[in-house]
Amino acid sequence: MWKQFVKDYFIFTRKERWGIITLVFLILIFTILPFFYPYFIKEETFDNTEFENEIAQLRIDSTLKKVYANNFDNEYYNDYSPSTKYLAKKAAVFFFDPNTASVNDWVRLGVREKTAQTIQKYISKGGKFYKPSDIKKIWGLGKTDVERLLPYVTIKALAKEYPQYEKREYPKNTTAYTPRAIQKIDVNLADTAAYIALPGIGSKLSQRIISFREKLGGFYSINQVGETYLLPDSTFQKIKSYLVLGNSAIKKININTASADEMKVHPYIRYNMANAIFEYRKQHGNFSTVAQIKKIMMVTEEMYSKANPYLVVE
Repeated sequence: MWKQFVKDYFIFTRKERWGIITLVFLILIFTILPFFYPYFIKEETFDNTEFENEIAQLRIDSTLKKVYANNFDNEYYNDYSPSTKYLAKKAAVFFFDPNTASVNDWVRLGVREKTAQTIQKYISKGGKFYKPSDIKKIWGLGKTDVERLLPYVTIKALAKEYPQYEKREYPKNTTAYTPRAIQKIDVNLADTAAYIALPGIGSKLSQRIISFREKLGGFYSINQVGETYLLPDSTFQKIKSYLVLGNSAIKKININTASADEMKVHPYIRYNMANAIFEYRKQHGNFSTVAQIKKIMMVTEEMYSKANPYLVVE
């Protein structure tokens, strides 16, 4: 099989071999032929002398028009270019100080009279030239005139004038700052204003403290203030030294007569504990002591110790 495949595709007759050789030879001839084109085709040459002369003439005409535009009013310009001989005769150059030069001096230098008068108005209003390059700022003075006159500008040293301001002496405040003394407050009697006076306590926090106090029925410990919702411990530590606990009586709940709904509103009792106390009372009768609620399985020691001050049996 493989022998037949090789024979069919890689063994040629004498006529086929000559055809392949001829084809390869023609490919080589057409590949090399472009490299010999420059030897057979002669490049055409062009004479650019006349074109270059015309460009040079246009540059000369443009320069003359710029010179004329910088030295004459535009209202007198009617596509007419004065001769350079006339301009040389009209303008003179000499050393001058732009701060003291008169209108006639500027005109002698080849500057238009209108521009010279503008310079004098600038000087009369307090304007100054501090360095030679300042003449570039003159409105109406062309670039050609600036380049021509700049080497001849001599300016005497001038100090820039700055407005004088009256130095006023203000009396010094000798009153020393005395920090406001913070008064201690009774946690069960203080109102919102008293709490706001404490460091770090705003109107919202003061309202939360009082609302928490009312739900509890009063504070029996200063540390209870720190349990107020959204009161940071760092803020509580700042105000703790300003809090005192008076002899105000706290509001207590009679667990023998209160309903489950009345007990569950207390922050330390809530619904589960209130319902358990109510159901235990229904099954076993009234409590003889508050400590009996510890017999209820769900009442932990921690819950009892927190709620005990607010409970009573009567």
